[in-house]
Amino acid sequence: MRGPTESERSGAHGFARPAFSAAHVAADRQWLLLAYTAVALLSLAAFLTLFLFRAQDDNRLTSWRWVFADADVFWIIPVLAAGLFLAAALVRLPFPRRRPAGVLFLCSFAVAAVFWGEPEVVVDAARYFTQAKHIELYGLGYFLREWGGQITAWTDLPLIPSLYGLIFSFAGEHRIYIQVFTTLLFAASVVLTYLIGRTLWDEATGFHAGALLLGMPYLLTQVPLMLVDVPTMFFLLLAVFATLRALERGGAGYLALASVAVALAFWTKYSAWLFLSVLVVVLVVRLKQGPRPVFLRALVLIMISMVLIGATLLPMLEVVGAQLRLLQSYQLPGLARWKESPGSTFLFQMHPFIAAFALISVYAAFKNKDARYAIVLWLPALVLVLGINRIRYLLPVFPMLALMAAYGLRQIRCGELRNYIVLSIVASSMALSVLGFRPFLQRTSAVNLQQAGEYLDSLDASEVEVVALQQRYAAVNPAVSVPLLDLHTSKRLIFRPDGLAPTGRGVDESSLRFTWEYSNPKYDYAGAGGPKAEVVVVIADDVAEPLPHCIAQELIGYRLSRQFIASENVFGYRTIVKVYLAGHYPRRG
Repeated sequence: MRGPTESERSGAHGFARPAFSAAHVAADRQWLLLAYTAVALLSLAAFLTLFLFRAQDDNRLTSWRWVFADADVFWIIPVLAAGLFLAAALVRLPFPRRRPAGVLFLCSFAVAAVFWGEPEVVVDAARYFTQAKHIELYGLGYFLREWGGQITAWTDLPLIPSLYGLIFSFAGEHRIYIQVFTTLLFAASVVLTYLIGRTLWDEATGFHAGALLLGMPYLLTQVPLMLVDVPTMFFLLLAVFATLRALERGGAGYLALASVAVALAFWTKYSAWLFLSVLVVVLVVRLKQGPRPVFLRALVLIMISMVLIGATLLPMLEVVGAQLRLLQSYQLPGLARWKESPGSTFLFQMHPFIAAFALISVYAAFKNKDARYAIVLWLPALVLVLGINRIRYLLPVFPMLALMAAYGLRQIRCGELRNYIVLSIVASSMALSVLGFRPFLQRTSAVNLQQAGEYLDSLDASEVEVVALQQRYAAVNPAVSVPLLDLHTSKRLIFRPDGLAPTGRGVDESSLRFTWEYSNPKYDYAGAGGPKAEVVVVIADDVAEPLPHCIAQELIGYRLSRQFIASENVFGYRTIVKVYLAGHYPRRG
């Protein structure tokens, strides 16, 4: 039985279908029912296969061997099946054609908001919170003057911490504001992916590409975190789209916007410098369409971008030079040690259909001799050739993978079937994210800092003293726990750093080396003679770890009020939190 043709099934964009005779409709529906069933069965088979081989997932944060360690597959399968059935029910809705950008933005924001309850599971957040807090306390001018001096810059660039700090300054030091901001950037990234796909090819390809970003569970877990990867993805996409638009249409406004977007992307993250090479590919591809006007526009764009970058880089040249040397001596060799396999990234951490259609797209593009495809192929090919296998470093490349997969989907002639495949990918990934990834992250010991911060905010004391005990199972400075706790509480923290020093070997090569080389904000320090605050927080790596004798002596007269002891028993760095109240502190309830 033949499948329906493109004109029969989908019209121009793959979102609607004109009326035909009853015989045609019945034949088409029968064919689609078989196709839907095949896609659904393949989706379930893909999950079962990955579940059986979950021990092969070597992701460092959300490996399936941890996420689904205790999962009941016979409970997950019915939920997945229900999601696939729901996708079939939604596939014929007309609303995406009317407001595709708005639908993508609202849906992606709502999906990412589901993860707002996730704790700060990556300790790098301590750096960005620390830098942002300096802006809140001392202002943006102080931050820019002392960045790389009094404010430890490590290998970070200042744009994203500056934005976080401005949010703290104007809205208040509450994590929810950062999460709303990063979620907005993620939703905007989905829309930009759609716009790039529409500009290069057509409306349906762009819509599918944007939607496929929701088919990447790992990406969804990163959206609410106070990191720089999702913002970097947004600014890189903004630079690509703005450059496409400026080269296509010209005009002072478009050229200025593109130049500013390039300069902003430059200051997000050092890896973005490598990824900005895609703009050269954009220029080469566009030159084929109209050499003289495109070349002149490109020349103006390059000149303005270089002026903006140069003017901001010059005052920070010494700091940037030192950071580049550190990247060369520390970060570059570290890439060989801190990596996850491509199989983990492209099969377990995103829906495997995305990787499959991305591979199909390579063949299709070369067959069609489509030069525009080089724009989306460049970054994935670049990271594969360079052997960059750390998934967090690949996050800004994910939209290009989505665009590749959407291009591969074009090889399916039936627009309605393409829509169902995309919706099935999103539904499957959402089910696995909500049933697996999110619950696992909420069981990590990082949640103890989150819950302890909420508990501290319920107390009447204005000051809280924090004692961070030496970590025994990870080469990490326990002082890093203080800003992570600070992120979750509005109390003024008093911290004593005495007795903290690296233990064991391998600190210089550790991915957590920064915890020993950066400086916390200027927290007040506890004086000699024991705790003065009515509330004392002790952060350790084990609930049974005894207090050092000197700390135990100083806590005489205090009582253990609450302890937060969740642990996933996976990561070496753990934060078990105990809260002590002075004996005269009134009891509650």
